[in-house]
Amino acid sequence: MALVLGLLAAGLSACGGSPPAPESGLSGVHQCAQSELGDIGTDPPGVVPNVPVRIDFSCATLAVPLDHGLLPGPQTAGQLSLKVSMANNVDAPRGVLVWLVGGPGTPGVSLTADITSGFDPAVLRDYRLVFFSGRGTGDGALQCPQLQEAVGSSDLTVPPPGAVDGCARAIGDNRRFFATADTVADLDTLRRALGVDKLSLDGASYGSFVAARYAMIHPDRVSRLVLDSVVPHDGLDMMNIGMDARIVEVLRMVCQETGCGTDPAGDLAEVVRTRHNGPELLDTIAGLSAGKPNLTAVPAALHQAAGGDSTALDAMIADGHRGTAASADQLSQGLHASAVCQDNPGPWGDASTPAAGRAEAASAAARAMPDAAFFPFDRDTATGNGAMLTCEQWPTTLVVPWTPGRNLPSVPVLVLAGDHDVITPLAYAQQELAHAPQGRLVVVPGSGHITQDHANGPGGRTAVGQFLTGS
Repeated sequence: MALVLGLLAAGLSACGGSPPAPESGLSGVHQCAQSELGDIGTDPPGVVPNVPVRIDFSCATLAVPLDHGLLPGPQTAGQLSLKVSMANNVDAPRGVLVWLVGGPGTPGVSLTADITSGFDPAVLRDYRLVFFSGRGTGDGALQCPQLQEAVGSSDLTVPPPGAVDGCARAIGDNRRFFATADTVADLDTLRRALGVDKLSLDGASYGSFVAARYAMIHPDRVSRLVLDSVVPHDGLDMMNIGMDARIVEVLRMVCQETGCGTDPAGDLAEVVRTRHNGPELLDTIAGLSAGKPNLTAVPAALHQAAGGDSTALDAMIADGHRGTAASADQLSQGLHASAVCQDNPGPWGDASTPAAGRAEAASAAARAMPDAAFFPFDRDTATGNGAMLTCEQWPTTLVVPWTPGRNLPSVPVLVLAGDHDVITPLAYAQQELAHAPQGRLVVVPGSGHITQDHANGPGGRTAVGQFLTGS
């Protein structure tokens, strides 16, 4: 890490050189200002923050059609402008590596400095690193003020009444053009603009979903894939049954590591039973495994709450709410709702299903499952978490069809999972690995969500560097 920063600070990385000539489809090419690339991250206990970094990237704008013609009917006119940052080593021997950020709703370009500073110098030498801010993010963020204020950066916070409908109405009928299928088409437009036949992709969290779908739609246009903290390419289970099970495993793992002497899963089940706040607790615990896991105090707080003293747990929940505050240009909840609800099938089917019958379909699906399926939560958590309620309320919207069960192309694939991550459980990584003919799984000890995050230490990034520069 220090070596990478030293190279970048001295301007000696493989990303050096003058800005390349403008490439077809990209406009306004210029040497990026540091303000465009964002700040660098640190590893705990860390490199000294705010180290001056010179990263030689060019910034530009990519024009893409609002409507790629993926849906039936006449094509809707209009164009979107997406920000792009590109390392200047255009002749990198291994070609272009596009880093796909999470969310959905997070812009990529403003994370350029942070993510680049974590790469091994050999990766920066061998690849031309490229970032882009997807449609509906950053300066072009879809704006939903009420939903944004209430939910921030959370996937699971329960939205207030009227916020989801108000968001959908603010976006209008064009919401159908803000799903992952459109982002995949934008990514291929970027590939053509860069003038390359193939891309290597490094996708984290939602970025892994984009990477996998791109590879399945365009199998001849990818060289290798990194899928970090996998979101399954066929979509998430909005009841979060897999997350429930992983929370049991991780909390008991944490308890064993700290010698807590209690059963945190049993205590959690008791708190849910008595307080009926499963969705809130699910949201809080998931947030504590984002980046560097912060779960060590959870078993004690749950044990105290199960015994009648909820002081510590209530403080933890309040801290979680404050920690998820985010503006639309940091993570657009309008884009998040549009993509999640159009990409992921619910118990009712997809987003084209009439909204009127969705709540009953969700309840019927939950009633058909045994109590044990939801442990340590309950049916109300399954049907009442924020993701479920958002998509239950999302207006009927046309979606691009997706055929489940596809395999990734036969290219090298690295699948990464943090063993303390409950947001994207280990089972998701294992499920994705089964669809990767040349896949390899690395589980990073002690890591939470997004193993390449600086907060999680070097383990994930080391594995990525070895994978990308290996034969």
